[in-house]
This record gives sequence, structure tokens and C-alpha cells, in this order.
Amino acid sequence: MDAVDERGMSLFPDDPRSEPLRPHAAYKSSRLREPTQTPIKVAPTPLDLSGPSAVGTALEGGIVADLTCLRGGVAAGQRVIVAGRVLAENKRAVAGALVELWQANAAGRYAHLGDQWDAPLDPHFDGVGRVITDAGGHYRFVTVRPGAYPWGNHVNAWRPAHIHFSVLGQTIGARLVTQMYFPDDPLIELDPIANAIPMPWRQRMVARLDMTLTQPDWALGYAFDIVLRGHHATPMEPA
Repeated sequence: MDAVDERGMSLFPDDPRSEPLRPHAAYKSSRLREPTQTPIKVAPTPLDLSGPSAVGTALEGGIVADLTCLRGGVAAGQRVIVAGRVLAENKRAVAGALVELWQANAAGRYAHLGDQWDAPLDPHFDGVGRVITDAGGHYRFVTVRPGAYPWGNHVNAWRPAHIHFSVLGQTIGARLVTQMYFPDDPLIELDPIANAIPMPWRQRMVARLDMTLTQPDWALGYAFDIVLRGHHATPMEPA
């Protein structure tokens, strides 16, 4: 079964093998979140796919492309540029999609009341960004590289540096969520969440160091394309 909106955003994976394993025993809390019964596939209806347009950000807030300057200061940590394209099948650009990200700060702590581990908060960084893709499907953020943090899944468990991404099309029903990892991070191989995606599909969530995006004496650049459907689709989480 397949369902897409007018911009080619798929609500179902083209290759189920690329999607997270469910349930994933190594990711302990997934046992509490996963249904105990086999899901029933229901064909989408016009009502399922209706909703307000993502273009015009009244529901989601304003554009935030640079996360490093907040409340009159500069965020601590290694500045990075994360940029890429949102693509549909056959490398077709998805224009006008709302791309959001959220992440921990350089010390590995989220600006959220639920995160209380012993790492400093940054008064100049809240870790939330939001842009609209251009006609070529391009997006670009300036942020800091997030730190690793403990997460209590098992003894001495640490999450690798990662950035959460959400892509929202013209309808609320067409929302996809994924994570981006950084290359050469040894924690990826030890992380149960990352390893819920089998190889080689897991590598589609790892950004690529891109010297054409890097700005000398200012910021490293990482390329991360988000492919919504087709043979090269990025693994996604249920929204």
C-alpha cells in the first residue's frame, strides 16, 4: 500500500527493511511503546490526508535557520553548517516542505525540563530550528555539534551525537521524522536506537563532511539529503 501527497511525500516505506525494527529488544523503552497486536492497514481517505498547509508557519512558528545566536549571545561549542536537499523519488526536489530540527547543546543537554542530567545548559542555545525548502528542495542550518549524553537504556549507555529532523509537507498526515548522525562517531555502533536500522540502510542517516559547505576559519559543513521515498529513501520513524 502506498500513499503520497502532491509533493511525493510517502506515508509508507518503499522498502520495509530500511525501517526501524519493531519492537527492538535492545532499545528497552520500545517494548512499552510498540503495539502488541498486528497493525491493520487501512487505505487512506481524503480526510486522512487533509490539513493546513505547512507553507506559512503560523502553526509551527517563524523561520530559525541560525541556532547559534540567541538572547544577545553566541552558543558554545563547535559551529557547524548542516545543509542538503529534500528529495522524492528519482531525485525530484521537494519544494516548500517545512524542515524542522531539534538537538542537544554542545554539552549534550536539551533545553527541556525533562532533561535533568548533570551537564550545563547554554543560555544562548535552545536547539530548535525551522526552514522552508526552496525551489530546488534545499535547506540549510547553522548550529553547533551536539554532545553525547547518557540515556539510561543500559549500564554506561551514551547516545551518539545526533540531530532530529522532521519534514512536513502540505498536509499534517505527511510528516516524516528521522535522525542524523555524524561520521566517524564510535558511539553509533554501540547505540541501540541507531542499530534498530539494519545495514546498509543505517548509513543513510550519517551525514557527510562536505568541504564545499565548510566555511574557512568559521564552521565545518555537513551534507545530509533527506530522501522521502524510492530506492534510496532515508529511514524514518513514525511521527
